[in-house]
Amino acid sequence: MYDGDNGRSVSSDSSGTVVDALKFSGSLALVGAGKMGDALLRGWVARGLSGRQAVIFEPAPSADLLALTLKLSIRLNPAVSEITDTAVLVLAVKPQAMPDVLPQFAPIAARNALVLSIAAGKPVSFLERYFAGSPIVRAMPNTPAAIGQGMSVLYANTQATPAQRGLAASLLGAVGEVAWISDEALMDPVTAVSGSGPAYVFLLIEALAGAGEKAGLTPELAYLLARQTVRGAAALAAQSDQPASVLRENVTSPGGTTAAALEVLMRPAGLQRLMDEAILAATERSRELAK
Repeated sequence: MYDGDNGRSVSSDSSGTVVDALKFSGSLALVGAGKMGDALLRGWVARGLSGRQAVIFEPAPSADLLALTLKLSIRLNPAVSEITDTAVLVLAVKPQAMPDVLPQFAPIAARNALVLSIAAGKPVSFLERYFAGSPIVRAMPNTPAAIGQGMSVLYANTQATPAQRGLAASLLGAVGEVAWISDEALMDPVTAVSGSGPAYVFLLIEALAGAGEKAGLTPELAYLLARQTVRGAAALAAQSDQPASVLRENVTSPGGTTAAALEVLMRPAGLQRLMDEAILAATERSRELAK
């Protein structure tokens, strides 16, 4: 089931397994199979995308990608003229490479394929220069999509039909949570928060483990504690109806060890200020990429 503009793909059974999320006619053409494109591809394959339904255009395929294409009979770098049944053209190339790459795929889009772009900073107006009149959905996913735990935010132009919006939501919903926005300008802070967000969490794990080492733990134990603590806390937040502030307070006993640590982290120049500055910097960079 797809609940439209209110947010996300909800096609799952009681165990949380995605059900029928990737059933569509025609092929899926993926342009660019770098880290994000590869993460999405592997997430889709794990959730039932047929190898014979996929087409990949990647000038420098990794050894792992080559092995996957051989295993699943995925077409790799065919002539564009051979692709005549495309339902969705997924653009996963670097933003700065788009002016050189996109023109050659205009014939695919011209056959009424949905254009689904995951390029940071490139607005729909930019894409419409190359795919005039085409239905376009701009999306910002993140790398946890590779394990079905991604977060994707979508924005569509007026040419995208409800069915095509549903297809985009199904593709991204098959690899995590999906939300829609009606104001494309919000895509810049979205990119800063969730698109780049996994890197911030990995940095938190690094910093937490590093601090544990300095306090006397072995590197192996410090990393295990940091990684599992972040994993468990995130899972608890996902399953709880309470806001993060309440969950934080639930862990914090007055005068206890957590309170002592939070007194440092919540100083005026502490974590919130650093995060504010980080998100602003990423948001501004996303806007620069749009120029």
